[in-house]
Amino acid sequence: MQHGFSQVDVFASDGFSGNPLAVIHDADGITTDEMLRITAWTNLSEATFLLPPEHDEADYRVRIFCPGRELPFAGHPTLGTCAAWLAAGGVPKRSGRIVQECGAGLVPIRTDDGSLAFAAPPMTRTGPIDADLLAERLDQLGLTEADVVDAAWIDNGPGWMGILLGSAVDVLAVQLPATTVPGFDVGLIGPHPAGAECALEVRGLFADASGSVREDPVTGSLNASAAQWLIGSGRIEAPYVAAQGTAIGRRGRIHVEHDGDIWIGGQSIIKIQGTITI
Repeated sequence: MQHGFSQVDVFASDGFSGNPLAVIHDADGITTDEMLRITAWTNLSEATFLLPPEHDEADYRVRIFCPGRELPFAGHPTLGTCAAWLAAGGVPKRSGRIVQECGAGLVPIRTDDGSLAFAAPPMTRTGPIDADLLAERLDQLGLTEADVVDAAWIDNGPGWMGILLGSAVDVLAVQLPATTVPGFDVGLIGPHPAGAECALEVRGLFADASGSVREDPVTGSLNASAAQWLIGSGRIEAPYVAAQGTAIGRRGRIHVEHDGDIWIGGQSIIKIQGTITI
């Protein structure tokens, strides 16, 4: 059976600089096992599957997968899926506002001069990290307690642990663990100097299905929870732009605004359109 297929470059600042996402359209009839297998086959950090909405307020429903598991929410899949849905002829129920239905509930998305932004969902886990676990993660990253400005759980679905370092330079100097670390989901954040193009440097490090630690090119969920954490604690003011993917040759740019809600936005560019045979 053939289904519509899109590949989207999300949070791109120019050609092929963001985080690619595979979107499978009209995914009714595709089983969960098939979704997992397709996601692994794409060799991307996530793939999404578009379905009819079940909630009256939603414009569409999406299931979000990374290799080995389904996620209730993820940021770059939210924007990329919305861009693919619109490009395929989707018409929102309300002008300028799209409502996505996913495992985390309803997520508002707004359009602004051709770019998309989602409202950061509530975090599911916050607060201090167990001292032994934090020490273990720091050791795995070659860091010490003295390197850390602050650390907290900033989990909105994927499981993020946020670690704030003293500078963007410190963030970019961190090397990925060479050993397998199942359950590793760490967001590193550090400020750029005042007046720089971007206020923050962000890195999203996660364990794949085998436990190997990989780096996500650009991560909407992490930037959403980092913004909630840092704005809420008074460490940064919005609007600002964050950079991500620098360490792996990408040039992702995440635009953060705060009007009561925190909005996470950026460009989503359709790069491939066609069909996939399942």
